[in-house]
Amino acid sequence: QVQLVESGGGLVQAGGSLSVSCAASGRTFNSYAMGWFRQAPGKEREFVAAISRNGGSTYYPDSVKGRFTISRDNAKSMVYLQMNSLKPEDTAVYYCAARQAYSGNYYYLMEEYPYWGQGTQVTVSS
Repeated sequence: QVQLVESGGGLVQAGGSLSVSCAASGRTFNSYAMGWFRQAPGKEREFVAAISRNGGSTYYPDSVKGRFTISRDNAKSMVYLQMNSLKPEDTAVYYCAARQAYSGNYYYLMEEYPYWGQGTQVTVSS
């Protein structure tokens, strides 16, 4: 089992950048594929980024492709989401998620992730 704690959220102006981080507990972090999701008020939680367990594969929806970058440091049990060219519609609570993986796959469906952090708020002002 893994526990996840997000940090780094905050308030930023449109066009700016922000990075959020996720710290994972446990000694087998490199066996987990990781993902970022977000949920805006009144909306369903949506996929933002995914990375395979060794970081070799990443995947993004069109809404953030080219602006967001997911990365991981297995030695530190950390996963990051760098967000550039932020828009007001990026405002949401951002969640880190994890699932054990036995291959180099990434996952982008919420139901594929059994472990979730508590979330961190990102607010983009216009």
